[in-house]
Amino acid sequence: MYIGWLCAGWSGHRGHGFIHGHDRRVAGWQGQRLDRAPQLCGAHSGSSRKNSAAGLSDGNNWRVKLIKLLHFEKLQPLCPRCRQAGGSNSSLDIRSISKKTHDTVIEGVLVCTNRECLGEYPIIDGVPIIVADLRTYVSQNIISIMSRSDLSETTESLLGDCCGPGSAFDSYRQHLSTYTFDHYGDLDPAEREDSPVVPGSVLDLLKAGFSEMGERVDGPAIDAGCAVGRTSFEMAKTVDDLVLGVDLNFAMLRTASLVLLEGRVVYPRRRVGIAFDKREFPAALEGASKVDFWACDATCLPFGDESFSLAASLNVLDCVQSPFDHLKELSRILKPYGGAVFSAPYDWNVNATPVEAWLGGHSQRSESQGASEIMLRSILAGGEHPHAIQELELVYEAEAVPWSLRLHNRSFMKYLVHLLVLRKKPQSSQP
Repeated sequence: MYIGWLCAGWSGHRGHGFIHGHDRRVAGWQGQRLDRAPQLCGAHSGSSRKNSAAGLSDGNNWRVKLIKLLHFEKLQPLCPRCRQAGGSNSSLDIRSISKKTHDTVIEGVLVCTNRECLGEYPIIDGVPIIVADLRTYVSQNIISIMSRSDLSETTESLLGDCCGPGSAFDSYRQHLSTYTFDHYGDLDPAEREDSPVVPGSVLDLLKAGFSEMGERVDGPAIDAGCAVGRTSFEMAKTVDDLVLGVDLNFAMLRTASLVLLEGRVVYPRRRVGIAFDKREFPAALEGASKVDFWACDATCLPFGDESFSLAASLNVLDCVQSPFDHLKELSRILKPYGGAVFSAPYDWNVNATPVEAWLGGHSQRSESQGASEIMLRSILAGGEHPHAIQELELVYEAEAVPWSLRLHNRSFMKYLVHLLVLRKKPQSSQP
């Protein structure tokens, strides 16, 4: 958690080359919104906003105030459990700081200020985990949360051989390999210039959307489904305010956080099978001081209405539990006239999204003949869908923009994604 300023969303894309039809979401996390899930509460029921900083040293108090002024006061994160339970906008406060640098909270605890809730949310490796069902999230992501990056390539190779193909460890490394290559491969001096697939494909999508957006309103930006974070850094080049990347894949968020905090990329680059090369190289990125990464659910974002002026949702729609809820959340958090760059390959998979929640991809007997792009248009403002989101209007679209992913030395995937630029209509023009 960067104090100077201010983590879908889901990350990356599943590929048929991944074991078990692996999807872009963190393994096992189904994105359920369980109102009655076991709750983790503050250890001291009498804690409050006033005394949350009282137990900290004077040296910590000024940092808490910095966070409140430059980070929390700007975005004012809300308790996701309270929002789900009844729409209550209960703010989060800092309970404790266990580890920090001069400008960063590395480890600590956030707490809901609602005395009937007092839900706790950890900060781990600089990444706050702000999800409603924290118990389920942590239990399903414990391998990523507890993993270490200080092991040698030889030791990691031995562990990979022991775990074998199809294991959680193999899945973890494959995801990092595919998306870190696409996001940061252009900065890697060891990367071959004649590679069959060129890194930066997702950055091309973002830039193409930006080029069609036109004038933007002032305010913070959110990158929903930021994966390992390069798109968030890219947004910071064009936004004068803070940029927040959110995702639910903790391993990818930790990679993004390392780039943010230490200016270096470390990841396992897949050679073939379960053979990986450990890559490490510097990444000094423009605008990094404006960026932060949080673990949040793109279908239930912990922010108030109209908090952001700009949003990106790149290849996330077919990776969330409820695509419709994701669209509604983007509409809710955008300011009037705020813009969004949106893309989707419509690579539907029941491991990520129930068939009933797909936008197209089934029921070819219908008027849309199962076409996802037709379904999405019908949901936007002016569409004929019974639950059309009247606040979001379509400004620009391109139906077949290439997006490439590297799986290993001899395997690549190429998608043709639907790219859209959306705008939130002003209140006066909404029905």
